[in-house]
Amino acid sequence: MTTTLFTTPRDLLRYAITRFNGAKLFFGHGSAEALDEAAYLILHTLKLPLDKLDPFLDARLLPDEVLQVLAVIERRANERVPAAYITREAWLGTYAFYVDERVIVPRSFIHELIPHQFSPWVEDPYAVENILELCTGSGCLAIMMADAFPDSVVDAVDISPDALAVAEHNIREYKLEGRVNPIASDLYQNVPFKKYDLIISNPPYVNSASMASLPPEYLREPQIALDGGADGMDLVRKIVAGAAERLTPNGILMVEIGNERDYAEAAFGHLGLTWVTTSAGDDMVFLLTAEQLQAQ
Repeated sequence: MTTTLFTTPRDLLRYAITRFNGAKLFFGHGSAEALDEAAYLILHTLKLPLDKLDPFLDARLLPDEVLQVLAVIERRANERVPAAYITREAWLGTYAFYVDERVIVPRSFIHELIPHQFSPWVEDPYAVENILELCTGSGCLAIMMADAFPDSVVDAVDISPDALAVAEHNIREYKLEGRVNPIASDLYQNVPFKKYDLIISNPPYVNSASMASLPPEYLREPQIALDGGADGMDLVRKIVAGAAERLTPNGILMVEIGNERDYAEAAFGHLGLTWVTTSAGDDMVFLLTAEQLQAQ
C-alpha cells in the first residue's frame, strides 16, 4: 500500500471505516460502530486526546505515524483482535484500565450503577464496610466500588491466576493496595468467611447455543470468562446458593446475566428477582436481598 495516499487523520479515518465495514467487524467491546472504533484507534495510536478528534482531522502526519496507524487498522481488520487488546486499554465510564488477552474486555452494565452507589438499595454508602466481587477479571468493578464506597474493603475474586495478575496491575495503578484485595478462588471457596454488605458479579453467563455462534472478536477472549454452561446459569446458581450465608442482614447480591433473563427467571424467578435498569434496559442485571436469599 502506498502510504503517500494518506497525509491526515481524516484520510486514515475514512480508510479505516471502509476497511472495518468491508471486513464485517463486530463492535461489542466499547464502540458502537466502525466510526467510533476507527476514531479511537487513530487517536490512541497518535497519542492524541481521545475526546478531541475534530481539531486534528486535517493535521499533517509524518510518514512513520501513517505507518503506525495503518498497521493498527490492518491488525484490527485482518486478525479481528478487539481494539482493547491492541491499545492495552479499556474504558468504563471515566475509568481507564489496563487489559490484555489474559482477561475479558470489560463491558459490564453494573459499572453504570456504581457512581450512584447502588441507590436506592444502599441507603448509607459510608456504612458499607465489606464488598465481595466474584469473577473480577481485570479488577475494574472492584476498583470503581472502592472509590464509590470510601470506607469499604473490596475482596476481588477470580479463579484465573492470569486474570488476577492483570487485576493486581490495575489495583497498583489506582493505588488501592490494601483496600482492594485480589483472591485466587473458585467463587467462595477460598474467600475469608466474613459478612459482606454487597456481593456483585459479572460471571460467565453465555449459554451453550450462543457460545457456538460467537463472533471472532469474542473468541479472542478467555472462554472461561464467557461460557456459562447449557443455560448460562452454571456459575450463577453457585453464586446465588452461597450468597445467603455471606451477606449481612441488610446486604444485597447483584448479578449481571446479559441476554439470559429468560434462563435467570427459570432458575431463580421463585426468589422474586428485582431487575435493575441500565442503559441496555431492564433485563441485564438482577438483584436479591439477604432477606430474600434467607427465605429460600
